[in-house]
Amino acid sequence: GYVGVIGESEGLDLLVDVAVELRKKRDDVRYAIIGSGIYLDQIKLEAKNANVDDIFDFYGRVSDDDLLAILNTADVCVNPDKPSAMNNMSTMNKIMEYMALKKPIVQFDLDEGRFSAQDASFYVEHNNTKAFAAAIASLLDDENLRSKMGEYGYNRVKKDLSWEVESQKLIDFYTNVLNG
Repeated sequence: GYVGVIGESEGLDLLVDVAVELRKKRDDVRYAIIGSGIYLDQIKLEAKNANVDDIFDFYGRVSDDDLLAILNTADVCVNPDKPSAMNNMSTMNKIMEYMALKKPIVQFDLDEGRFSAQDASFYVEHNNTKAFAAAIASLLDDENLRSKMGEYGYNRVKKDLSWEVESQKLIDFYTNVLNG
């Protein structure tokens, strides 16, 4: 499963390459792509040209209920963001959404993605689509590990990253600044 913007820096072109690589070894994987953006038509064309368009389901923008229904069918969620200064330093909503839904994640190794997901994710060398495919396959073959990573992510969101926890840190910060 993937949810997010479909732009150049989000790496959906790399996900097409991952699909090509993974299809060489197995035929039981489909890709649910939720979102839209200026590269949507380009990614659809790349999937077609790579002969993997039959395993890609492009949903576009959907309601929250549909987003939950679609992602809840996913065994693994992905964040193929390309390395860039912005992607390296930005907390991606999709990571929090995946963890809140108890989904294990595969992503390229970016600082903020690693900080946010920690043990809820496998991290792959930048742009290494073979390793990305292997990480997905490894998770698909290990239900126990998927469950363990999903639970870890859910608990991390709930105990460490929720608004209730983060808002108190912000209040404490402002209290210190205003009183100090």
